[in-house]
Order: sequence, then structure tokens, then C-alpha cells
Amino acid sequence: MRFSTRAIHAGQEPDLATGSVTTPVYFTSTFQQPGPGKEGKYVYSRTANPTRSALEECLASLEEGRFGLAFSSGLAATTTVLMLLRKGDHVIAGDDIYGGTYRLFEQVLRNYGLQFTFVDPQEPSNVEKAIRKNTRLIWIETPTNPLMHIVDIKKISRISRRAKALLVVDNTFMSPYLQNPLRHGADIVVHSTTKYIGGHSDLVGGATVTDDQKVQDRLKFLQNAVGAVPGPMDCFLVLRGLKTLAVRMERHNQNARIVSDFLAKSPKVERVLYPGFLDHPQKDVVKRQMRGSGGMLSFQLIGGFEKIKRFLKQLRVFTVAESLGGVESLIEHPASMTHASVPRERRLKLGISDNLIRVSVGIEDVEDLVADLERGFKQV
Repeated sequence: MRFSTRAIHAGQEPDLATGSVTTPVYFTSTFQQPGPGKEGKYVYSRTANPTRSALEECLASLEEGRFGLAFSSGLAATTTVLMLLRKGDHVIAGDDIYGGTYRLFEQVLRNYGLQFTFVDPQEPSNVEKAIRKNTRLIWIETPTNPLMHIVDIKKISRISRRAKALLVVDNTFMSPYLQNPLRHGADIVVHSTTKYIGGHSDLVGGATVTDDQKVQDRLKFLQNAVGAVPGPMDCFLVLRGLKTLAVRMERHNQNARIVSDFLAKSPKVERVLYPGFLDHPQKDVVKRQMRGSGGMLSFQLIGGFEKIKRFLKQLRVFTVAESLGGVESLIEHPASMTHASVPRERRLKLGISDNLIRVSVGIEDVEDLVADLERGFKQV
């Protein structure tokens, strides 16, 4: 079956008890058992819930993996993946990643004995040079957040194989519709289902997908033991969002192309960061591992923070807010919002300048989005 068909049907057969076409929401904490010492298919909803099972099967299918797990947030999924490691293990991570992931690695997990090295994975040799005898995991995003760098998953996977380290790819920006990292050698794919997969800014969730039975068994154990699981209603909402993922991503993709072209021509804009440009330095990698450029882009506004505040204040269609991937267009200032936890000196060194703006292009009429940006530019 093709993508849209699987998004609507994988793991979502009509309910055997009632014939309901929509997967029921199982609001229950526990399940009746056959007898003492005899477990049925479901025991306790932290361990497994039928609504969550449907979602996990669907997510695995869309990422072209064998096993999926759902979590209470993207960071819950990330934390659980890092719990595969032991004290003293070394992690190589991309230097341009979601601020919450950086904060988790630097300010939380270092305290528990994990070691982290941050490198620019656009050049695979940077990753190779950072390998140590105790390197057990490589963590990348592609495109990166918020600088929209592209990382060659296949090349990084060859390095991870030689090092006998797990390669984890955060695929939140692309969604399974536009990129499938397992195809290119990743061991684990991580998502914040809050974003494009849910698609309506009405839930918080996360997910992992893998092909590796041993990795899945351990992640499943940790999911139950640690307990960062989503409730059945959140699972239902993610499933509902998945049904329209393909059509939404097509519109996000289309709108972002038009908005990026508009921004690139504006005299108020210093630079636009978007993987869909024909002259993108990594266009060959984009073409090989992605089926579109997605709905995310960043740009640098000419001027300082005061101009940025005036610009954002004038917008009426774009909403100034953190998060991304919803049907509505969102816009934010990474330095003071999503990446405020990254020290300023480090931010500037990476290229996350004080005049950088990140945009999640929604599925509104694109003419209204362009007109809204024009309104903001008139104030700067």
C-alpha cells in the first residue's frame, strides 16, 4: 500500500466489537485478566493500550520500520533513547539541534555520566574525527533546527556502523511523508508528534521507530519502566492527524517554496535558509534523501532586535509562537525563544544570530501569508 492508504488504514482496522471505523479511545487504566499469573494481551495502560498500539503500528508503517513506540512528548522519546546508554558512554551530536535537546544533553544527562561532543555533521569527517572508543550513539537532525543544514544520513550511517554506535535521526522537520531515515541507514528515528504528524497544535507527543529487534525490546522495556507514555486521547488525536499528513505536507511544501522565494527577493532580508533552493550547496543530498523541502525555513532580517520586535508585532496571519508543523503559520525568534537555553556565545558561533527568524509555513492561502510578511516589512 502507498503512503496515504497506510496513514488511514495501518493499525486501524474496524473495531471487532462494534464495527467502528474510527479507532476507539480506550479510557481505561487496567484490563481484566484470564486469572492469577495469566496475562491477556493488555494488562495496564502504561504498558500498552489499544489506542496507543494502533498509533504505534501506523507510525512504524509510515517510517517504513518494523517497530514503533509512542511517548508523552518528543523530549520523552529522546530521553528514553538516551537511556539505552550507560554511565561513561559517549554521544556525538549535531551542533545545530533543537534547543530543548541541547538543554537535555548538556544540563541534565551530563549529570548522569554521559559524555557529549557537538560537531557540524554537514561534513561527515567531523563526526569521524570525534569518534572515541566509548562512542555509543550519534544524534543528528536533518534539516537542522534552526539553520536548516542538510546532513547526509547515509554517510553518517557508514561511520556509525564502523564505530558500532547507534545512529539516531530526529525526523520531526520532514515527517515520514518527506523523509525516511531508516532507508538511509539510521538505527532509530525520533519524532515530536506534536508537530507535523499531529498537525493541528492540539497535543503533545513523541515517537520512536526502529527495525532492530534488540533495540526495540530495550526501548519497550524503558517505555514501560520509565512511564513517559501518552494518554489514549492524545494517541487518538495523533492518529487523526496522520490521516491527512500527506495532503497537509504537500501544501506546507508548496507554500514554503513561494514564501522562501518572496523572502529571497526582499531588500529587508539579509539571507534565507531553505533546503528547496535550486542553488542550495547540498542539493544533491536533498534530492537523494528527501521527497520535498518541507514547510520550515529561517531568514535573517536586516537590523537588530528592536526591528525584529516591530516586524513581528505587525503580523496578523502568522502567529508569534514556539512549536511548528501545525496548519497555522507560526513565526519565532530562536535567540530569545526556542534556543534561549543555548549560551549566546555558542549561538553566535553556530550562526544563530540575533536577527534570525524561524518560520513554520502553514497551509493558509499563500497570498495572505505573503501579504502579511509585506505588512511587517513596512515597519522595518
